[in-house]
This record gives sequence, C-alpha cells and structure tokens, in this order.
Amino acid sequence: MRIGTSLALAVLSLSMLHADENWPQFRGPHGDGHADAKGVPIHWSESENIRWKTAIRGRGWSSPVIWGNQIWLTTAPVDGKQKFALCLDRASGKIIHDILLFPEEKPAPLGVDYNSYASPTPALEEGRVYVHFGSPGTACLDMATGKELWQRTDFECNHYRGPASSPVIFGKLLILTFDGYDLNYLVALDKETGQTVWKKDRNIKYVSSNGDLHKAYSTPTLLELDGRPQAISPAADATISYDPRSGEELWRVYHGGMNTASKPVIGHGLIYLTSGSAGNLLALRLGGAGDVSSQVEWKIIKGAPKRASLLLDGELLYMVNDDGIATCVEAKTGKVNWQERVGKEYSASPIMADGHIYFCDDGGKTHVVKPGREFTEVAVNTLDAGCRASPAAVGDAIYLRTKTHLYCIGKK
Repeated sequence: MRIGTSLALAVLSLSMLHADENWPQFRGPHGDGHADAKGVPIHWSESENIRWKTAIRGRGWSSPVIWGNQIWLTTAPVDGKQKFALCLDRASGKIIHDILLFPEEKPAPLGVDYNSYASPTPALEEGRVYVHFGSPGTACLDMATGKELWQRTDFECNHYRGPASSPVIFGKLLILTFDGYDLNYLVALDKETGQTVWKKDRNIKYVSSNGDLHKAYSTPTLLELDGRPQAISPAADATISYDPRSGEELWRVYHGGMNTASKPVIGHGLIYLTSGSAGNLLALRLGGAGDVSSQVEWKIIKGAPKRASLLLDGELLYMVNDDGIATCVEAKTGKVNWQERVGKEYSASPIMADGHIYFCDDGGKTHVVKPGREFTEVAVNTLDAGCRASPAAVGDAIYLRTKTHLYCIGKK
C-alpha cells in the first residue's frame, strides 16, 4: 500500500475507478499528489514537448482537474468582479465552456499578490462539476452542457486575503471549508440539491485575538480508520478531525501557526501536518479522541511549507517551503536526509509521476528530482511564466497551469 500504514485505514478519494484516466480533485485521484500517469516527459521548454498551450484570461490559482476528455479550472479578472468556470478539450486545448458565475460589484480586496479570486480547485465526478469561490459562491454544473444545476451564495466569511480551500466530495456530500478573519467553520451540502446537511463551527481558542491570524486555506484529507470515516481539516492554531457524515468532532491537535494551506498526508499510522506561519512539520499518531496533542511522534521546527502540500512516497516524506528549499525526511522518525534549493518561491504542490518528483516554482521553472535518500536533480525546465497552481498528470501528459496559460506537456 502506497501510504505504508500498519493500521487498518484507507484513504478515501473521489473516484478510484479508472483513476489513471482522471484527476478529479486537488492533489489528484488519491488526494496525495501521486499520479498514475506513465511516459510523461522529464524535459520540456516552450519549443519542446508542448502538445498545446492555451491562454487563460484573468488570474486564478486553482489547479486543473480532469475527467475523461475534459479539463476544468476557474479564473477571475484581477478586480474579482466576475468569476468564471472554464472547460477545455483535453486533446486540443480548445475552450469549450466559458461560464460566468457570481458577479460582484464590490468584491472584498485581496490585499496580497500571492492569492487570487479563483484559487480553490474544482471537484469532479461523473457528470458533475463543483466549483467554489469561497463566500462569493459555490455552484454545481452539468459536465456535458455547463448548465448550472444549483448554487449557494449565502455563506458568510471575510476571507480578508482571499479564499483558497478546495471542496471535497464524500459520498452524497460536498464539504466546504470557511476559515476567515471573522468566522471559521465547515459545512456539508447535499451534492444533488446544494442544501445544507450540517455545519460545524471550529470553536478554537486562538492564541491571538487578531483575526488575520485566524485564517486558514487548507483542504481536508479524507480517510477511514477502524471502519469510521474522518475528514481531517487543518485550521489556524489547530487541526481537527470530523465525522464527515455528521460534522461531529472526533479529535483535535493544537500546533500553533496560521495560514495553513498544506494538505495533510497519511502513512505508517501517522498523519503529517504543517503549522503554517510557525514553520513546523509534525507527525501525529492516529487514533484517540478529544485533545490528542500528546500523540505527536516527532516534529521539525523549521523549513516546513506554508502553502505547498506534502508528498509521501514509501519511507520518505518530501516537501518544499515557500522560499524554495526542498527537504526529504524519514517518514517514521523525521530524520532529515537532504535539503536543497529548487528555485526561489513556491506556491504549487509537488507531484510524483512515473518515478519522478516535479517541483514547479513561481518563477517558471520545474525541477525534476529522482526520489531517494540522496538528492538527484535530473532536469530543470523553463516556461515563460511561473506556477501558483499545482500540476496534474494523466495518461502520458502533465497539465501545467502557469500565471498566463494552461499547457499540455507530452512527448510528440
């Protein structure tokens, strides 16, 4: 089993059927950054191994998601007054749906350059597309026609520096995360109707009274442990596990930090978490109830990412922090094997495809690294613009969204 756990747990994904054909959610078919793609390129440039390149107007850091012959992503103008869902043909890159959603006369200002009004990644399943823009709105679209089936615009949350948490599907539910300056809660919608099934406030005793330190941007990780499903959801100061069927809180761990955007990964009976601005990486032993802060097995107190998610492969855990320092540690002990610079600034999460790790930086370079206890960089590939969206890999191609275009990278 890829995650190498000795406990009877299974990571839940949106669709394990034909996983190699789809990339249906943030972090891919397994929710962990691992691709089933084979034969993807190691080397590329603007003139090499580019099957197609399509300009994407506006600005959006949502990652591309793929179902069959369709690629979906979201975007918005810099002023945020309109929100769009785009669908591209996977073979040609042609835009086949361009759907205007949630016009806003006076959107809340972002106040920062690193976020956008279209950062949450859509979620896909057979026949349906779920797009989310934080409090401005959430919608369900028909995959074939692009027709809107339902929408919600009534959830309050002052994101202050913009939304980024992506929706996840659990059974008949769509789970959304709202961690803002003022309000902090999770909500589950009936994915057929959009009606609220449950809503759960965080109820965190924050270290600071400053609402700017209460924000978080993470996407929950779904798992099943001892026959019970869990939605593990990082927030500012703490990470909380909920029963996704009801919203009941199962456990929480206090770790400090804010602006947590890194998605947890699971293996070896542990869940690996980052603490945002505190810069910590910690491994928490799974199991237990209530406050499980005493179950932290090991911790690294610097060098962890605030934005990019972690990547676990067998016995080794990989990460890249916001400043471009990549690290490989022993997953069971936290022992650092290597730390190397792979660029300057990072927002995108690394993926593993066909035996290589792909690190895509904000400046336009993708560093391709061979996994292992020694650092081996096999290629550095440059495109005209950098990435803040995480790449997807399906079939024999990588789909890479830069700040200006969506690329299909594959051998010709």
